[in-house]
Amino acid sequence: MDQPPISDYGFLSDCRSGALVGRDGSVDWWCPDRFDGASVFGRLLDPRGGHWRLAPLAPARVERAYRPDTLVLRTVHHTPSGSVAVTDALSAQIGARGHEVGMGSPAVLLRVVEGLTGRVRMGLEFVPRPEYGLLTPYLHEQDDGGVLAAAGPVTLVLRGTGPALRADQDRVRQEFEVAAGQRFGFDLAYAPAYRDRPARLDPVVALAETVLAWEGFRETHRYDGAYAPQVRHGATVLTGLTYARSGAVAAALTTSLPERIGGDRNYDYRFSWLRDFSMTMNALWVAACPTEASRLFAWAARSIGRVGGTPVPVLFGLEGERDLSEQDCTHLRGYADSRPVRVGNDAWRQRQLDVPGEVISAVWRLREQLGEPFAEELREMVVGLAEQVAATWRLPDRGMWETRDTDRHYLSSKVLCWTALDRAVVLAPQLGDRADPRRWAAIRDEIRATVLREGWNDRVGAYTGAFGSTELDASALFLPVVHFLEASDPRMRATIAVVERELGTDDGLVRRWNTDPAGFLLCSFWLVECLVLAGEPERARRLFERVLGHANDVGLFAEQIDPRTGAQLGNFPQALSHIGLINAAWRLTDPAAA
Repeated sequence: MDQPPISDYGFLSDCRSGALVGRDGSVDWWCPDRFDGASVFGRLLDPRGGHWRLAPLAPARVERAYRPDTLVLRTVHHTPSGSVAVTDALSAQIGARGHEVGMGSPAVLLRVVEGLTGRVRMGLEFVPRPEYGLLTPYLHEQDDGGVLAAAGPVTLVLRGTGPALRADQDRVRQEFEVAAGQRFGFDLAYAPAYRDRPARLDPVVALAETVLAWEGFRETHRYDGAYAPQVRHGATVLTGLTYARSGAVAAALTTSLPERIGGDRNYDYRFSWLRDFSMTMNALWVAACPTEASRLFAWAARSIGRVGGTPVPVLFGLEGERDLSEQDCTHLRGYADSRPVRVGNDAWRQRQLDVPGEVISAVWRLREQLGEPFAEELREMVVGLAEQVAATWRLPDRGMWETRDTDRHYLSSKVLCWTALDRAVVLAPQLGDRADPRRWAAIRDEIRATVLREGWNDRVGAYTGAFGSTELDASALFLPVVHFLEASDPRMRATIAVVERELGTDDGLVRRWNTDPAGFLLCSFWLVECLVLAGEPERARRLFERVLGHANDVGLFAEQIDPRTGAQLGNFPQALSHIGLINAAWRLTDPAAA
């Protein structure tokens, strides 16, 4: 089987987990218990990994769109004999509204088929393969016309409102006809074995309730700045990547989608990164509402715990788990034969000096909402992080892109050490007797002088990725965004120009470094911000619109774009790409924004 392009998928979410459904009507990814749980449909990573296809048997022309301000996806299939719509969603809890969405998600996948014109012969193929495809469940036909699939820790029940479903040995295959005006609903309910029973929902009623839940959620959120439709949709995607029970935002829905087809930089992104923390908080603040930002902050503070001498990990599990040890799923072929397929992410073991800067920046951003004086645990966390930076900033680390070769003195890491102490000095009056703003300010100034001296490379005419290196790195575009340097500073302006010339592509993308095979969307949005800050808003706007053009047909971004083919690459949908979009749109709206 040729695997569909990554951009062929639409994203469904119940704020507990998410699913990917292709233009061909196949759900090829679903980890029903939570975002970082084991899949029951994993054809995304192996043709034998399990799927649920529901689509016309005849070739069809496909149109699809989300219901406005929701992650409820309606796909219309136009065939020679007629047209049919399939509406897909992960069910909200019945009656959930506002910030209740996701708190009690029943883990039910809904699919409703509506005949629009003519008569269309439909095919259903249900092939569950729990535990990343390791298990083939027993299938049992039920008295109510449904089919129960049970294996290992998983129970699934598939039901429909049409004829009784019939099971083969390891799958359900069924054909049925839909005429104009007819409607059939299907619901697939998950429950962990030996505990809960799968929920039983009327798929048509549950779908209508899910639409109302998303619409009600969006009504509590306002954004009136530039590019409002794209920003609102980006905020909806971020909400969909939020694990509602804790408030953590998953970096992406998937694991091991490759940065380069056939390559080995295939990582598990279904966790929440502290490095992205301040950027995520800003995007939520701008486009969602303070409640999401506050819940994310509370999750981070609890996950970090008491700060000591041990470096704070760059990422945590969605309920604050620290040990995310990595393993290879050697039985899976990988997307387009890109191996290895990884579960877990060993970046949690790396020394990442930029983490405290992201967290303290978030505290600085939320300081008015956090109250005065700060609670004791918050004071302890900020002081502990500032002291950790003061003691360790001279050490090398693995850098923003989490390299797996050797530690270096990365420019972006040093700048975020400066950021941590710069914000801590401002926060000092709220931090109690342990705050030491005079010493922090002195170390902050020493870091700045070191970066300005060691980070600049005369031969390249720019700030480079690491001290003493001639290699450009688009992370240098982050300097004006965190106010380390003004974008109009001569050396910073030169760096922006060199990065744009050497790492930019003709269609507005920016690669992270010279050998990076694809444009990295977050870096492209950073360039937009830099151009605004450098006093070139019209050029920034044109660039922003070119980058927007790389979204798929339902407005979703992966991590990267292949500049030769336009193909989306990397895990999908990628939170950082949508965060970059939101923050760049706000910068275009308000250039003076913090």
